[in-house]
Amino acid sequence: MNQVIRKGLGTLLVLAALFGFSGCGSNSAHATAKGLGSYPAYLPKNTLNYKTDQVLDGSVDHPALTMEGDPVHVVTPQWSAEVTVSGPTVPGEGLPYQPESVTCTWTVTIDHATAVIPLSTDQFTSIDHLGHVYAMERIKGEQDPPASVKPGQKVSFELRAFEAVGEGLMRWSPDTKHILAKWDYTVEND
Repeated sequence: MNQVIRKGLGTLLVLAALFGFSGCGSNSAHATAKGLGSYPAYLPKNTLNYKTDQVLDGSVDHPALTMEGDPVHVVTPQWSAEVTVSGPTVPGEGLPYQPESVTCTWTVTIDHATAVIPLSTDQFTSIDHLGHVYAMERIKGEQDPPASVKPGQKVSFELRAFEAVGEGLMRWSPDTKHILAKWDYTVEND
């Protein structure tokens, strides 16, 4: 065997031994995580079976930050509700020309309100990776969102803005001053 190849194989074997990798059978140095296969024993146990996609609480003191599509339990002294923002969806995915800005559409769902919650499009804004803030608009020709959400009522509506391609945060500020929940998103048109 060529000396360079032998040296490379030797390095791989040493690395495999150091990190506890085995090419045959199960390795007793591994801990099993439900649905994720196995973890090396040297990983901290508190990282195993970490719960993801939990409903976060959002408030004035501790605004929630989650991914688009995940619900937030928004809490104020007057009311609470579960709010989900999905999107954005954009036109033109897969086209040969991708513009630097596109029309973005989000779907907002508010459910489980404990009291009447005033609602308007100016409560929602987004901010992109460059720091530009975008005001949301209702979609022309679509029914306006209701002026409020009542207990027991589930409300879904769409909002739209023309935004730059890239990272961003959709934000909800029911009093238009304090952000209670934020959803991370990416505008992609490729």
